[in-house]
Amino acid sequence: MGQGVARDLIKQEQVADVVIGDLFPDPERLAPKLRESAKVTLVKMDVNDHNGMVEAFKDSDVVINCAGPFYKTAVPVAKAAVEARVNYIDICDDYQGTEILFNSEIDEMAREAAITVLTGMGSDPGTNNVLVRWFADRLDSVDEIYLYWVVSIAELAGAAWDHSLHMTLGKVPQYINGELVHVEGGTGVVEEEFLEPLGRCHVRYVGHPQPLTIPRYIKGVKNVVIKGALIPLWVDELIKEQRDTGFLSKEPTDINGTAVVPYDLTLKLWEAIPEGRDKGPQASGLKVIVKGERGGKKVTYTADMVGRMAPGTGIPASIAALMMNAGDVTEKGVTAPEGCIDPDKFLAAFLKRGARIHQTENISSMLEI
Repeated sequence: MGQGVARDLIKQEQVADVVIGDLFPDPERLAPKLRESAKVTLVKMDVNDHNGMVEAFKDSDVVINCAGPFYKTAVPVAKAAVEARVNYIDICDDYQGTEILFNSEIDEMAREAAITVLTGMGSDPGTNNVLVRWFADRLDSVDEIYLYWVVSIAELAGAAWDHSLHMTLGKVPQYINGELVHVEGGTGVVEEEFLEPLGRCHVRYVGHPQPLTIPRYIKGVKNVVIKGALIPLWVDELIKEQRDTGFLSKEPTDINGTAVVPYDLTLKLWEAIPEGRDKGPQASGLKVIVKGERGGKKVTYTADMVGRMAPGTGIPASIAALMMNAGDVTEKGVTAPEGCIDPDKFLAAFLKRGARIHQTENISSMLEI
């Protein structure tokens, strides 16, 4: 994801330097275009080293955090950026990190420092939040928002696996009937149609930040529901079995005198799927549904996208960083994409980079006979 951000940034004339921080700064792990770019510097960085991050951030215009899983990293990296008085962006897709950012001293510290802490500026959350804002601006009122996503495990690596398991554990937030509620992760399965090559997929409740952030900015909305899927279908079905049988428990258990955390063992197994096992297409997808009213009529907007996960997540963060540096993001303190990103400017830049968004608008009378 971080390389997806950097690859877009080095193409921009106004960007002079891109510093990539990594716990294991091996140039051979970089894409050739980054390794060969005179704009790129690779440095060692540890998200657990607060003082080291503060010092490293001080000479930057913006910090973009792509080090997941974000329920572990969003808060410490944002805190270091705020202390360094540098604008911050992340692609946080874990609701726990988002909740802390909005409700901790980080928000007040950022406001006092006159900097922006923009959380969730990837694909989901990120692009779909901006699309929600774009549709909402064309309605008199918004009633319901449904956000669905699909990720093929052919695209998963590293910390993304940790997030993918963690987001189904325990009770996860949804905004239903005008209230924030918590439902069992991995339940509420429905079948939704996505663009090819994804087709019909089974999505289920997941722990993402949008039910926490969207009602802050889209006033009057009654439902904000987020569901996702890992494909092929056998993946989510196996994760459900692992959850039901305790293999995703984070409580240590004794095995022949050794304390073993089942979650850690299961995570390692998912990172080593046997060769020949069906891993699905090299593609991921989004679906956004926004329902509301305009001029006394019911209106339903939909947006569908499909593409590769790394650029689809990295490019939105890059665009946001460029908008921030150009003065197009004026909100200070902790904020989300739908609260500070101009959707027209963002979508114009996104489409210019080759993104394709399939949109529909359905208008119907509110009269019932």
